[in-house]
Amino acid sequence: MTCGILLVTHPGVGTSLLEVATRLLRHLPLKTEAFEVPFDADLDVLLPLASAALRRVDGGQGVLILTDLYGASPSNLAGQLARLGTPARRVSALSLPMLLRVMNYPEQGLDQLPATAAAGTRNGAIVDDA
Repeated sequence: MTCGILLVTHPGVGTSLLEVATRLLRHLPLKTEAFEVPFDADLDVLLPLASAALRRVDGGQGVLILTDLYGASPSNLAGQLARLGTPARRVSALSLPMLLRVMNYPEQGLDQLPATAAAGTRNGAIVDDA
């Protein structure tokens, strides 16, 4: 059993990152789905749909929820999801390096994956004088 990954993002972000990650890795080792939150969405209306997405990716060990911007609507929805009963952790500042890093450690559990995700974004930011 493994953790699932749910990307809860603004429109276009999650789907695009999943498409690129799939193209680069050819196969995502963790069950992953993107749930994109429209800009003027009613979060109460979206919560049951997002909850269904969360349950679809749960591989039995809980779900790591990755959001693009802390404090924005997708992050707030992710926070609500994390309190519904399925073991879940939320990490913000989603980036391609974060997603790829998580996919490279599919054996990690929900207790380790959040730190791995954060390290992906932190270590993926390179300042280059070129």
